[in-house]
Amino acid sequence: MTHGMRTDTHSPYLDGGRDWRDTATRYALLPLRVFLGVTFVYAGLDKLTNSAFLKDSGSGSIGDLMRTVRDSSAIPALVDLALKNPVGFGYAIAFGEIAVGLGALFGLLTRLAALGGALISLSLWLTVSWGSDPYYYGNDLPYLMAWIPLVLAGASVLSLDAALRSRRRQRSGAFR
Repeated sequence: MTHGMRTDTHSPYLDGGRDWRDTATRYALLPLRVFLGVTFVYAGLDKLTNSAFLKDSGSGSIGDLMRTVRDSSAIPALVDLALKNPVGFGYAIAFGEIAVGLGALFGLLTRLAALGGALISLSLWLTVSWGSDPYYYGNDLPYLMAWIPLVLAGASVLSLDAALRSRRRQRSGAFR
């Protein structure tokens, strides 16, 4: 012990020269990744299993939702594009959400999955929730902001990306 601080490497707070703050920093995005992953998988599955949603018209349908938000959206042309085939658009969003969610959960192509999540959230914010007043009542903008750290940082721990990176390093002889 030196000046009252532990210096042995068996401390529960030290990991190869790292203290608990370094470990916390490495794991900081994991709760966000799990939350967004579960939420997007659930959202996609919910859309696919909702018989009313994947219809051109009718209560709760993607078609009626798009027609309702068309005039209040930031980009009506984007809504018009979705209205050319609302059912196809509904399927695209649902399968996109599932792919993004699974990518985030497993940490596979995490930055790409997060970019997909950010783009889905951005498109929904500019169309469906744009008319929310005040703006913070709309939920798509916070999801967009939540994806950005994962776009920038990826998944450094408990991820297939990290496992693949480690395997590539081992094969290249970086650990020899």
